[in-house]
Amino acid sequence: MSKRLIVGVTGASGTSLALETLRQLSRAGVETHLVVSEGAGVTVAHELGSSGLSDLINAASHVHDPRNLAAPIASGSFRTDGMIVVPCSMRSLAAMAHGFGDNLLTRAADVVLKEKRRLVVVPREAPLHEGHLEAMLRLARLGAVIAPPVPPFYTKRDTMQGMIEEIAARLIGWAGVDPGPEMTRWGEHS
Repeated sequence: MSKRLIVGVTGASGTSLALETLRQLSRAGVETHLVVSEGAGVTVAHELGSSGLSDLINAASHVHDPRNLAAPIASGSFRTDGMIVVPCSMRSLAAMAHGFGDNLLTRAADVVLKEKRRLVVVPREAPLHEGHLEAMLRLARLGAVIAPPVPPFYTKRDTMQGMIEEIAARLIGWAGVDPGPEMTRWGEHS
């Protein structure tokens, strides 16, 4: 079986990272299961335009309604290699940290954690208050990778799209997928 990852998209800013992550996973031959939270619609339309949701859906192998708690990804018996939540709102992050599986996205993350699979969470908020940090610490202690989309400046990417590609490559690497040439490694840049 090829790799299978869940990709969750919440209402936080950074939906271009979600789209690039899905595109890179597709190029790597990974089967993806997309869940877009109900709150993400406005952000997706604002950041990616009127075709943004369609672009996300078309980049995924499978798409699940965030209200469908009977979807396959809501069960640990459905084998996946993990999940990337990109971008991740503080609301969704707190729900995941405390096991509130009140929608398919947070339920799928809870399943990934309980099954000891990789959960990569990409929080999009600044500055952070103590509650945000405590929720991140709790998730990290549960085994999640907390991966704020920090630009790797040493790559010397000179466009926003270039930086998005670099960050997405790191996300899929942390999820256990070889990012291949998409990612600039230290010592390999000019």
